[in-house]
Amino acid sequence: MPLEERDKMIERIHEHIIRELQQNTRTDIIFALTAIVLNLMTLAINSSIAKASREQINFFVAMFVFVILTVVINLVFISGMIKGKQTRNKLLNGLLRMYKDKGVEGYYDPTILSSYNSRYYLFILGIVFLGLVAIVVPFVIR
Repeated sequence: MPLEERDKMIERIHEHIIRELQQNTRTDIIFALTAIVLNLMTLAINSSIAKASREQINFFVAMFVFVILTVVINLVFISGMIKGKQTRNKLLNGLLRMYKDKGVEGYYDPTILSSYNSRYYLFILGIVFLGLVAIVVPFVIR
């Protein structure tokens, strides 16, 4: 393959990887916001029916349904974030190899990968604790 054609192909691959990283970021944001909103809604709903659940079994059953929903939502969120982290790592490692092949790897600090990984774990931890609060607080109120 001629050098000029190869350079154009590498440029297209670079643009594709950048678009994939942007899509990955948007997907992660949607996962996080959805988990936060649904955990807060569950917290509000279960807290509002907690007192009534002492006397009426149907409210108590509803609380457990929302607890199951919270657990499922958080498991989906964790799974999605772990997949997002893995995808981001693969894409960034591809970029790093491409930069190394072109002799410009010094412009991208590879320790950024560990920063991204830490950030993913912090997001997961925050959402999981919010989910736990959404489960525990209504039963404490009850």
